[in-house]
Amino acid sequence: MKPRGSKDQRPINLDISTMKLPITAYASISHRVSGVLLFASSILMVWALDASLESEESFDQLAVLLSGSLVKVILWAVLVVLTYHALAGIRHLIMDMGFGEDFEGGALGARILFSVAALAAVIWGVVLW
Repeated sequence: MKPRGSKDQRPINLDISTMKLPITAYASISHRVSGVLLFASSILMVWALDASLESEESFDQLAVLLSGSLVKVILWAVLVVLTYHALAGIRHLIMDMGFGEDFEGGALGARILFSVAALAAVIWGVVLW
Protein backbone atom coordinates (compact mmCIF):
# COMPACT_ATOMS: atom_id res chain seq x y z
CA MET A 1 0.00 0.00 0.00
CA LYS A 2 1.38 3.41 -0.98
CA PRO A 3 1.71 6.06 1.68
CA ARG A 4 -0.74 8.92 1.40
CA GLY A 5 0.47 11.56 -1.02
CA SER A 6 3.09 9.29 -2.60
CA LYS A 7 3.71 9.93 -6.26
CA ASP A 8 5.47 6.69 -7.16
CA GLN A 9 6.12 6.96 -10.87
CA ARG A 10 8.31 3.88 -11.21
CA PRO A 11 7.28 1.62 -14.08
CA ILE A 12 5.87 -1.75 -13.19
CA ASN A 13 6.73 -4.46 -15.69
CA LEU A 14 6.14 -8.04 -14.66
CA ASP A 15 6.38 -9.53 -18.16
CA ILE A 16 9.90 -10.98 -18.28
CA SER A 17 9.70 -11.53 -22.04
CA THR A 18 9.69 -7.75 -22.60
CA MET A 19 12.65 -7.04 -20.30
CA LYS A 20 16.15 -6.54 -21.64
CA LEU A 21 18.24 -8.76 -19.38
CA PRO A 22 22.05 -8.90 -19.48
CA ILE A 23 23.71 -12.12 -20.61
CA THR A 24 24.77 -12.79 -17.02
CA ALA A 25 21.10 -12.98 -16.02
CA TYR A 26 20.43 -15.55 -18.73
CA ALA A 27 23.41 -17.59 -17.52
CA SER A 28 22.15 -17.46 -13.94
CA ILE A 29 18.55 -18.28 -14.81
CA SER A 30 19.54 -21.16 -17.10
CA HIS A 31 21.85 -22.54 -14.38
CA ARG A 32 18.89 -22.71 -12.01
CA VAL A 33 16.63 -24.24 -14.67
CA SER A 34 19.27 -26.85 -15.52
CA GLY A 35 19.46 -27.78 -11.83
CA VAL A 36 15.71 -28.37 -11.71
CA LEU A 37 15.86 -30.41 -14.94
CA LEU A 38 18.72 -32.48 -13.53
CA PHE A 39 16.73 -33.20 -10.40
CA ALA A 40 13.73 -34.28 -12.49
CA SER A 41 15.85 -36.41 -14.84
CA SER A 42 17.54 -38.12 -11.91
CA ILE A 43 14.34 -40.10 -11.45
CA LEU A 44 14.77 -41.55 -14.96
CA MET A 45 18.45 -42.23 -14.39
CA VAL A 46 17.82 -44.07 -11.11
CA TRP A 47 15.07 -46.10 -12.80
CA ALA A 48 17.46 -47.03 -15.64
CA LEU A 49 20.18 -48.01 -13.16
CA ASP A 50 17.71 -50.16 -11.22
CA ALA A 51 16.49 -51.82 -14.43
CA SER A 52 20.04 -52.50 -15.58
CA LEU A 53 20.95 -54.19 -12.29
CA GLU A 54 17.76 -56.22 -11.82
CA SER A 55 18.64 -59.12 -14.12
CA GLU A 56 20.41 -59.94 -17.34
CA GLU A 57 17.07 -59.96 -19.16
CA SER A 58 16.07 -56.52 -17.86
CA PHE A 59 19.53 -55.23 -18.81
CA ASP A 60 19.03 -56.47 -22.36
CA GLN A 61 15.56 -54.92 -22.51
CA LEU A 62 16.97 -51.60 -21.29
CA ALA A 63 19.73 -51.76 -23.91
CA VAL A 64 17.10 -52.21 -26.64
CA LEU A 65 15.04 -49.35 -25.19
CA LEU A 66 18.06 -47.03 -25.03
CA SER A 67 18.90 -47.65 -28.67
CA GLY A 68 15.65 -45.98 -29.84
CA SER A 69 15.78 -42.55 -31.46
CA LEU A 70 13.43 -40.81 -29.02
CA VAL A 71 15.32 -42.18 -26.03
CA LYS A 72 18.60 -41.02 -27.57
CA VAL A 73 17.16 -37.51 -27.86
CA ILE A 74 16.13 -37.62 -24.20
CA LEU A 75 19.55 -38.97 -23.19
CA TRP A 76 21.23 -36.24 -25.27
CA ALA A 77 19.10 -33.60 -23.51
CA VAL A 78 20.03 -34.99 -20.09
CA LEU A 79 23.72 -34.99 -21.00
CA VAL A 80 23.53 -31.43 -22.35
CA VAL A 81 21.76 -30.21 -19.20
CA LEU A 82 24.28 -32.02 -16.98
CA THR A 83 27.21 -30.57 -18.92
CA TYR A 84 25.77 -27.04 -18.88
CA HIS A 85 25.06 -27.22 -15.16
CA ALA A 86 28.58 -28.46 -14.41
CA LEU A 87 30.18 -25.76 -16.58
CA ALA A 88 28.04 -23.06 -14.97
CA GLY A 89 29.03 -24.38 -11.55
CA ILE A 90 32.70 -24.17 -12.52
CA ARG A 91 32.08 -20.60 -13.69
CA HIS A 92 30.61 -19.77 -10.28
CA LEU A 93 33.60 -21.33 -8.53
CA ILE A 94 35.96 -19.24 -10.66
CA MET A 95 33.98 -16.12 -9.77
CA ASP A 96 34.14 -17.11 -6.09
CA MET A 97 37.94 -17.01 -6.41
CA GLY A 98 37.67 -13.37 -7.48
CA PHE A 99 37.92 -13.67 -11.27
CA GLY A 100 35.25 -12.11 -13.46
CA GLU A 101 33.27 -10.53 -10.64
CA ASP A 102 32.76 -7.22 -12.44
CA PHE A 103 30.10 -6.86 -15.13
CA GLU A 104 32.52 -7.13 -18.07
CA GLY A 105 34.20 -10.23 -16.63
CA GLY A 106 30.85 -11.80 -15.81
CA ALA A 107 29.56 -11.14 -19.33
CA LEU A 108 32.72 -12.65 -20.84
CA GLY A 109 32.36 -15.68 -18.57
CA ALA A 110 28.72 -16.10 -19.61
CA ARG A 111 29.65 -15.92 -23.31
CA ILE A 112 32.38 -18.52 -22.80
CA LEU A 113 29.93 -20.68 -20.85
CA PHE A 114 27.32 -20.60 -23.62
CA SER A 115 29.94 -21.25 -26.32
CA VAL A 116 31.52 -24.21 -24.54
CA ALA A 117 28.08 -25.62 -23.65
CA ALA A 118 26.99 -25.39 -27.30
CA LEU A 119 30.18 -27.15 -28.40
CA ALA A 120 29.59 -29.84 -25.77
CA ALA A 121 26.02 -30.31 -27.04
CA VAL A 122 27.36 -30.95 -30.55
CA ILE A 123 30.00 -33.35 -29.21
CA TRP A 124 27.36 -35.29 -27.21
CA GLY A 125 25.26 -35.52 -30.37
CA VAL A 126 28.20 -36.96 -32.34
CA VAL A 127 29.00 -39.43 -29.55
CA LEU A 128 25.40 -40.66 -29.28
CA TRP A 129 24.70 -40.92 -32.99
